[in-house]
Amino acid sequence: MKLYLLIPFLPLAAFVINILLGKEVLRDKAHWPSVLAVVGSFIVTITSVLPQAMAGKVINEDLYTWMLSGTFNVTVGFLIDPLTAVMLVVVTTCASLIHIYSVGYMHGDKGYYRFFAYLSLFTFFMLMLVMGNNFMQLYFGWEGVGLCSYFLIGYYLNKKSAADAGKKAFIVNRFGDFGFGIGVFMIFLTFGTLHYVPVFANAAGIAGQTVNFLGWNVDLPTLIALLLFCGAIGKSAQIPLHVWLPDAMEGPTPVSALIHAATMVTAGIFMVARCNPIFNLSEVAMNTVAIVGAATSLFAATIAITQNDIKRIIAYSTCSHLGLMFLACGVGAYAAGIFHLYTHAFFKALLFLAAGSVIHAVHTNDIQEMGGLKKYMPITYAVFVIAALSAAGIPGFSGFFSKDEIIWSAYASHSSVGKLVWLMATAVAFLTPFYTFRLIFLTFHGKYRGGHHEESHGHGAHHKEHHFHESPKIMTIPLILLAVGAVAAGWVGIPPILGGGAHFAKFLEPVLGHPEFHGTHAEEFGVMGLSTTIALIGIALAAFFYLKRTDLPKKLAEKFIGIYKISYNKYYIDELYDFTIVKPTMWIADKVLVAITDAKIIEGVVNGVPGAIGKFSEKLRKIQTGLAQHYGIFMAAGAFFTIALVLLLQ
Repeated sequence: MKLYLLIPFLPLAAFVINILLGKEVLRDKAHWPSVLAVVGSFIVTITSVLPQAMAGKVINEDLYTWMLSGTFNVTVGFLIDPLTAVMLVVVTTCASLIHIYSVGYMHGDKGYYRFFAYLSLFTFFMLMLVMGNNFMQLYFGWEGVGLCSYFLIGYYLNKKSAADAGKKAFIVNRFGDFGFGIGVFMIFLTFGTLHYVPVFANAAGIAGQTVNFLGWNVDLPTLIALLLFCGAIGKSAQIPLHVWLPDAMEGPTPVSALIHAATMVTAGIFMVARCNPIFNLSEVAMNTVAIVGAATSLFAATIAITQNDIKRIIAYSTCSHLGLMFLACGVGAYAAGIFHLYTHAFFKALLFLAAGSVIHAVHTNDIQEMGGLKKYMPITYAVFVIAALSAAGIPGFSGFFSKDEIIWSAYASHSSVGKLVWLMATAVAFLTPFYTFRLIFLTFHGKYRGGHHEESHGHGAHHKEHHFHESPKIMTIPLILLAVGAVAAGWVGIPPILGGGAHFAKFLEPVLGHPEFHGTHAEEFGVMGLSTTIALIGIALAAFFYLKRTDLPKKLAEKFIGIYKISYNKYYIDELYDFTIVKPTMWIADKVLVAITDAKIIEGVVNGVPGAIGKFSEKLRKIQTGLAQHYGIFMAAGAFFTIALVLLLQ
């Protein structure tokens, strides 16, 4: 039996069961089909797929023909190679733990069955995306996870901000997916197939070819690569399509952890890495990927340092880390990018779920209204610190090995933009620990600052504080297991300079190749030492500002009010889009489409034709007088005209 087929189809079966039986039959037990299905997928991945991939076996099989029209032939097929195996481990591991956590977090919610149905459907689409052996199946999964993202971000149906965030995510991604779709068309027109193996095998043959695109002669590999990258910019929230991800925090916290940290947003990284034979043919495309990634990473980090919504800070952190992954791919270090995708899934899912544990206790997202939670939530605090140390790239934790690999790859690459993006990544290495530990110190240390508005009513923050407690075990056990990943997941990729075998990169080498770097061991130690030192300075500075001199952040914000406002208001990008795109579109919709097209043309036809018939009928009715002499006159006149017409036509 082809066990790997169970991996995507178990979650699909769970979705069908929940959507049909969840509301009336399963009710508060609706989590069982979803949890059992995703855990089943995880077990098959670990026991069957991963050992085969480690043994060097590649599966490339078609299940059935999906579309057939002339030379256009697309199948539903599966490609299981080392890259797929890594993605399956990430998706099934994180999804399993997040499903279990959700049982506690979503307990008592009115749409309980609906939530788990959507979660299962999302898992199915994500697994189809990473397991497909052709671009059409990739596109199917790509649009499927986007649809489920819309469902889950807007899960709270009666909450306007959630509905708006869901629409925003869906619409913003349409811009990127439009380019991605054209890229898929270009691949078929160029290679005559959409299956990965023949496309990548023949990719080198299109090097140097040009094509007329919108009246311009452009390099064919560059065009295809950049069109595909458009989709990655949208899905993985890179500049300028990053604006949907922070707003997506309106969905339940497990959604943020699963979709917007561990799986869906990494689809862009996976796609660029999978298509490395095409991207490698274009220096322009590679440099574009590297610069967009580095710019997004730095840009998002500078916003995160001033935000107060606990989930929004982590969302900007996600944008920043995704930027680092693209930076790695852009300098040719695809394995380093996928390595960071792998470690990031654990520590970022942990950050989101730990944040969810905090929100579950205090019922607010504002870190300025928290404080002193360490004594009430020791497990949440401990795992939060572990995740933060991993995200900050502190030696010994998972994030250190992958983040350092990216920074070194940028420094030592042959890329013409390598040193530039290295400097930007080094700046990010300082900002990441600063904003992450700012979040921790304001949330868990000091005194509880919430509930001040209640003091005038005779209730104080102190009274409210006594109600805080640690989350139930159904939530804390997944946190602890993710914490193990946040510490140890990166140990499979310890670089040779630290005595490791870089097993992760070697495992992926058959798919992603081996990049050529130039640099001495002394330089590598220097780059590693610099980024680590800067990270430690970031933590120390956060401690100084938010533990010792707690008055300084406010004074600095007031002194540099212009810079602070720009960061706090996210560089006014949303306002810019609202002014240049949203409002003009709404004006056209209101003044042209509704007022003219709809009201005058469509309504004119719809209401005008029946109206004209009605008026004509009204006039015609007056002929019916009921007088026999009138009818005799009409009959005689009719006979006269008929005879006259016959005579004229002879």
